[in-house]
Amino acid sequence: MSSSSTSQAVQYEQVDADYLSQRELKSGAAGWILLASLGVSYVISGDFAGWNFGLAHGGFGGMLIAVIVMAIMYLCLVFTLAELSTSLPTAGGGYSFARRALGPWGGYLTGTAILLEYAIAPAAIVIFIGSYTKELIGVDGPAVYALFYFVFVGIHLWGAGEALKIMMGITTLAVLAIVVFVVAALPYFNASLLFNIPPDSTDGGTGTWFLPFGYYGIWSAIPFAMWLFLAVEGVPLAAEEAKNPTTDLSRGMVTAMLALVVIGALVLVLVPGVAGADQMKAHGAPLVGALRHLYGHESLIAGFVNVVGLCGLIASFFSIIYAYSRQVFALSRAGYLPRVLSITGERKVPTWALIVPGVIGFLLSLTGKGDMMITMAVFGATISYFLMTLSHIVLRLKEPKLHRPFRTPGGVVTSGVACALSLVAFASTFAMGGEAALWSALFYATMVAYFGFYSRHRLVAQAPEEEFAVISLAEQS
Repeated sequence: MSSSSTSQAVQYEQVDADYLSQRELKSGAAGWILLASLGVSYVISGDFAGWNFGLAHGGFGGMLIAVIVMAIMYLCLVFTLAELSTSLPTAGGGYSFARRALGPWGGYLTGTAILLEYAIAPAAIVIFIGSYTKELIGVDGPAVYALFYFVFVGIHLWGAGEALKIMMGITTLAVLAIVVFVVAALPYFNASLLFNIPPDSTDGGTGTWFLPFGYYGIWSAIPFAMWLFLAVEGVPLAAEEAKNPTTDLSRGMVTAMLALVVIGALVLVLVPGVAGADQMKAHGAPLVGALRHLYGHESLIAGFVNVVGLCGLIASFFSIIYAYSRQVFALSRAGYLPRVLSITGERKVPTWALIVPGVIGFLLSLTGKGDMMITMAVFGATISYFLMTLSHIVLRLKEPKLHRPFRTPGGVVTSGVACALSLVAFASTFAMGGEAALWSALFYATMVAYFGFYSRHRLVAQAPEEEFAVISLAEQS
């Protein structure tokens, strides 16, 4: 049995009574501290590897400006999502916000952009994990990538509560590694080393000591500046597993973002400030490389940060697997993606939503192009940021009486700033020659075609994210 929604250009199918009971997550698994840890763990790998490629594109000055601009964007985004997630606490996260504000097309475009980000980010991270294991034991490549995917997808299949607690422990170790790095590096800081990349004279001599690649370098450094904050917006995906989503989601997300600003600032300044921006701009393990520059290749402190610092990469790898599975789960449960992907077993975890994107991510990691994977993830992320912040503005105008346990400071001005900066960040993905943006656009177009030609005629009315639309449709008829 199906019902049509002409105004939304979709059709709903009624499912049997067992449908939702086969698609349940474990509620009450996460309090606000665990959610804050989740937010940090999503991102912390960016402090250990990847961000430093921005030095090669913008120099320290260009990277610094890019980081400041992106920190403003993410702070505004987090405050925006804190309101949306406590008002509409479902596992769909950004998809559910846009679904309510912008209709099924807006919801699907947002959810697919988030999925593009979260399916590809682990591929970049596992490549960097390979760089750290190579520094540690001399082993890198597909065997390492396969092992990490197999082990950490397997842990998530064990259960959400167990996985999140393990993730919190790994994240704590990662933060410890950064603290040790800061203490070891701070006495050797030399500001002149920040600016040792020679100015580029190939572009009409526009490069300077502060901006060696000119103003264009700021733009091209933005995707790597985002790597210091990318995926913190994934905290709302844990809404259906939070103990008290109306308060825990906002507290956890804001706390995580403030911690990430401090950590990112320390790493950004100290790594090039002790080892030189020119020397660190392409290093696969910059924190380890900086300490080896100071203390020698066989130093105990560099070895410690290498071993424990690997936890930072693992934490993000581990937690983003959680994020992509919940986004796939929500889209599948509502019929946007094949419904089999949202089935949960006795342990209340979405088995196929964990496995299928994991296989895709592993195949992408075989390219070995971590910098390209970063740009592809940023492509999806920036589209979702634009649509989520636009949804906040629309809902403030369309539904002023919506219950909002947390209200965004600054209201639509804050979300408007994030919305505008997300467009700047999106444009920056084309600064690296367009290959990454082209592949991302191809994936995105394929997913849009799937919805346009197939799944929009088979949505599930009983899914939590769809209930509002069904009720609204009934009231209008």
